[in-house]
Amino acid sequence: MCIFALLAACVDDKLETETPQNGGRTVLVYVAADNSLSSFASADLAEMKTGMAKVKDDAGVHLLVYIDNGQSARLLELKNVGGTVTETEVRNYGQRNSVGVSETKEVFAEVFQNPQYRADSYGLVYWSHGEGWLPYPLRVGTRWIGQDKGDGTDHRMNISEFAEILSTAPHFDFILFDACFMQSIEAAYELRSYTDYLIGSPTEIPGPGAPYDEVVPAMFTADDAAVSMATAYYSPYAARYNPNVDVSNWNWTGGVSVSVLRTDRLEQLAQATKRAMTESVDNAWLRSGVVFDYDKRRSSSSSRVGYYDFAGMMEQVATDAAYDEWKKAFDDAVVYWTTTAENYSSYVGRFSMEGATGVSCYIPSAQNTPTDNAYRSTSWYESVGFRW
Repeated sequence: MCIFALLAACVDDKLETETPQNGGRTVLVYVAADNSLSSFASADLAEMKTGMAKVKDDAGVHLLVYIDNGQSARLLELKNVGGTVTETEVRNYGQRNSVGVSETKEVFAEVFQNPQYRADSYGLVYWSHGEGWLPYPLRVGTRWIGQDKGDGTDHRMNISEFAEILSTAPHFDFILFDACFMQSIEAAYELRSYTDYLIGSPTEIPGPGAPYDEVVPAMFTADDAAVSMATAYYSPYAARYNPNVDVSNWNWTGGVSVSVLRTDRLEQLAQATKRAMTESVDNAWLRSGVVFDYDKRRSSSSSRVGYYDFAGMMEQVATDAAYDEWKKAFDDAVVYWTTTAENYSSYVGRFSMEGATGVSCYIPSAQNTPTDNAYRSTSWYESVGFRW
């Protein structure tokens, strides 16, 4: 999630895998909003209640919402009881750093180690600012995953720390990132062991984020929940999309994009990428505008990372035969992708999505910057064996 003139939504042991007794599905929505997005948190909670009213009153359905909007961090349970949605405060945590590893683990334990919420399947929504794979601290101006500024200090969470937290939870059916820039191949590959599907956008997302009145019912569909959620995320924005009407956070006409990655296909995709890469790649040429770039923050060089279209990059560097094999592996991994004709950036306004295919990648520069060095430490880089 990003902000400028408009806001744009830019116990530590692993659980035993025993057979759940309660059936159904437990979903935790983790809202780390003690930052510039705090005004959206209450509206999204209200949407979740509206969405929960559409979910069948069932003992196997559990929706927990951790919400920290700068006041007092709370864990809530939303239930549909005979057609009436109830909100129960499970725990009040007071003022805290909601992107701290120990603090987040505590919330996960409260939900996923509680026999009351035992289920056949689990889902997670992570709501905050986001910055894809980029580690923290690297430089001022970028956000990584999750931000908390409640005590006057700018706290953020690394993807490696997020993976550590996920290792204490049950395996998820899906993880939805309601945050900017999170559908990057580097972040997805790091998290591939913890969920079946990753849902997110490769670019900035709208300030209002997910339309939870539609997404919450999709969370509890029996089959294809990830694709159902992505469709529910996209459809309301597509219906309001209008390139002739100014964008505002309360009437978002600037479109949206969303994709779903199937994580059990990512290792095959890494191997296909390794086979398809040529010996010599002109990085500067690829970064010069040849490959679609989801990161439109050119007016702020301290913030800009460069999130290049993965398929677009591979089309330029692979031979025709190698690309065909690679594209099959890519299509097997990307089970859903859609976008309006334009999306909106808080830095440049509307921009065309022509050339976008739903997953970003990083292309190193020739300067050997701290970002380049950080990229070379990712599991994706190591697995693919890039030569750049």
